[in-house]
Amino acid sequence: MARKNYVFTSESVSEGHPDKVCDRISDAIVDTYLGADPLSRVAVETLCTTNRVVMAGEVRGPGSITREHLEDVARKAVKEIGYEQAGFHWEKMIVECYVHEQSSDIAQGVDSAGNKDEGAGDQGIMFGYACNETQALMPAPIYYSHAILKSMAEARHSGAVPGFGPDSKSQVTLQYEDGKPVRATAVVVSTQHGEKLDQEQVRELVRPHVVNVLPEGWMCGEEDFYVNPTGRFVIGGPDGDCGLTGRKIIVDTYGGAAPHGGGAFSGKDPTKVDRSAAYASRYLAKNVVAAGLADRCCIQLAYAIGVSKPLSVYVDTYGTGNVDEDKLSDVLQQHMDLSPRGIREHLELSKPIYARTSAYGHFGRDPEPDGGFSWERTDLADSLRSALG
Repeated sequence: MARKNYVFTSESVSEGHPDKVCDRISDAIVDTYLGADPLSRVAVETLCTTNRVVMAGEVRGPGSITREHLEDVARKAVKEIGYEQAGFHWEKMIVECYVHEQSSDIAQGVDSAGNKDEGAGDQGIMFGYACNETQALMPAPIYYSHAILKSMAEARHSGAVPGFGPDSKSQVTLQYEDGKPVRATAVVVSTQHGEKLDQEQVRELVRPHVVNVLPEGWMCGEEDFYVNPTGRFVIGGPDGDCGLTGRKIIVDTYGGAAPHGGGAFSGKDPTKVDRSAAYASRYLAKNVVAAGLADRCCIQLAYAIGVSKPLSVYVDTYGTGNVDEDKLSDVLQQHMDLSPRGIREHLELSKPIYARTSAYGHFGRDPEPDGGFSWERTDLADSLRSALG
């Protein structure tokens, strides 16, 4: 039997965190290729450290996209984040590019040909999850962790709080009673800041972004509200710590409240099931919960490289569902083609919509008019409800 009373913690990191800088650059490269050719194949990783960015990976796309073009993409991404510091500056940093053509062995295994449909770009398992703890149908700890940092970033970009630097982290611990979150027992925020600000000043700059995000009455006591616990955070970002693409996969998904298949998203085009099938499983799980068929839903998809059909579609509603899970699995597969091509077409993923996903979570966001966050739609809810009586 599931525990009803407990505390649970999730963390988030901002767009200026070193790993997120790398995710942003990698996804900006994905957008660059998809914007030029929706059928491009991209798998690009980024490393960043003090005034240096290194990009490496495999692509198949327009030859008009040169290494110089990719260097410009990296500089623009860093500029938009807001890095103009002595140790990491969009204009002064050294950019190295080691991006090359995709392996022909991989291409022949995953491309469609004759009667063979497009296959998965790799083997692997992917999970999607939804629950009714928040309006976004996301676990509350990660939802509020993201929201705190997004609020701080908006204040920084607008100039309302110039004392904030780009690099920040949050951590929210919630008390659950009878299986529902009821209040915060601890909140931690660490943020890069201007050299002239002391710890107490930073604390007061951060406070409204926590209080205004949490539901009324949820704020923890002063002794459990931690802001820059080390006392000083002036040197930050890639100057303070090396960053790599794909190191924040729990931040990107459900904050540890649900399983993770292990594959990162950023830097990969939507033919890679690490990304597209994780989006599809979230889409289906969210529609199950939105339809009122369960309070919580986890979906696992499994693939083999070069094979279009998923090897398995597993559904778990944790005892909160009101329909048979095997039947639910069958109905979900009837409502969505879960081949790589089917997912990409259903969710319209072959668009330059990925740089915006690189910080503050890939899930729990609002669907956008140009197709961004299409996997957050709940357009299957009515038909699922009808199909399952």
